[in-house]
Amino acid sequence: MTFSSPNQPEAASQPASRSNWLVYLTWGLAVAMTALMIYFILARTGVVGAKRPADLASAAPDLGEPPAIVQLPVLDPAEVVHAVLRKANSRTIVPTRPREETVTYTVEAGDSVFGIAQNFNLDPESVLWANYEVLNDDPQMISIGQELYIPPTNGVLYKWKDGDTVDKVAGMFKANPEDMLLWPGNNIDITNPVFTPDQLVMIPGGEREFRTWLVPTIPRGAAGVNPSIYGPGACDTSAGGAFGSGTFIYPAPNRVLSGNDYWGGHLGLDFAAFTGDPIYATDGGLVVYSGPIGGGYGIMVMVDHGNGYQSLYAHLSSTNVRCGASVRQGTVIGRAGSTGNSTGPHLHFEIRYLGGFINPWYVLP
Repeated sequence: MTFSSPNQPEAASQPASRSNWLVYLTWGLAVAMTALMIYFILARTGVVGAKRPADLASAAPDLGEPPAIVQLPVLDPAEVVHAVLRKANSRTIVPTRPREETVTYTVEAGDSVFGIAQNFNLDPESVLWANYEVLNDDPQMISIGQELYIPPTNGVLYKWKDGDTVDKVAGMFKANPEDMLLWPGNNIDITNPVFTPDQLVMIPGGEREFRTWLVPTIPRGAAGVNPSIYGPGACDTSAGGAFGSGTFIYPAPNRVLSGNDYWGGHLGLDFAAFTGDPIYATDGGLVVYSGPIGGGYGIMVMVDHGNGYQSLYAHLSSTNVRCGASVRQGTVIGRAGSTGNSTGPHLHFEIRYLGGFINPWYVLP
C-alpha cells in the first residue's frame, strides 16, 4: 500500500510558477524594446524631442540693436519714363489655309465690286474678270441679287471651252501654264492634264484687257451734240459759258467712299451719300449734260470747265441745273440717289482731262 507525502503537491507546483514568470518577463522585455524603437523613430522624424518655439526663442543669439529702417525712393508720377509702351494683346490669330475653291456671293444693298474684292482679299479686277457673263466688264452693272463667282486667288477664272489647250489659254491671259496645272483647286493630274468644257479653271496671275463701257466725253461748243446721239440730257452748247478756276472741291457732303475706289475697271470714285443729299459742282463751268443716260449711270450731270477738265456726277435722284447752264464752284447741281445700276445711294464722280480719265484724288484737296 502506497502513501503519498503531504509535501508532494507543493513540489510539483514550483516548476509551473517559474515558467509563468519567464513568460511575463519575456513579454515585458519585448514591449520595452518596441517602445524604445518607436521613440527612436519618432525622435528621428522630429515628432518628439523638438524644441518648442518658446525654447527656440530663448536660445536665439542676441543680435544687438534692431536694424535701421531703409527708406525707399518716392515714385514721382510726373517724371517721364523713356520706354516703349506695349499693350498686351489677348487676341490669338489662328492661321488659316488659303482657299482653293471658287465660291459664289449674292450681291446685297450697298455692295460694289471694289468692296466685295476687299472682303475676300482680292484685286477688284479678279472679281470683274470672273463674272464677265454677268457684269460684262462694267462695275456699274452690279445689282442686288446677282450671283457672282469669287475666285480663290488673283488672276482669271476662266470657263473652259471645247478645243482649248493649256498653252493656248495660258497665252491668252499672259500666264504660266505650270501655274494652271499646279493650282490645287483645279484638281488636275499633271501627268495627264485634261480639262472638260464648261469647267471653271483658275489661272493664277493671269490678266486680260477690259472691255470699255463708259459714257463718252461730251464737248462744249458747236460739235453737233444732240439728244438723239447722247440722250435726252444733251443740248447745243455752242453759245459758250462759264470757265473753271482750275481748283476743285469735294462734290458731296461726305468724303468717305461707300464702294469703288479708282482702279482699272472703275475710273471714278463712289462717295457715300443719302438720297437727297446735295451734290456740288467741283468747279465752275458749263453744263453739257443733265438728265438720264445709258451705261448704268442713271441720272447724270456733266460739266465742262473750259480748261481741258470735265467732271461727271452719276446715279443722281434729280438734277437742279439744265443743260447749257453756267455754274459756279459749289453750285448744287443735283441730289444724290441710286438711279441706274446701283446697289444703294451714292455719288459716282469722275474727272476727265483732254478726253482721258484721271484719278480724282489727284485734283481733290
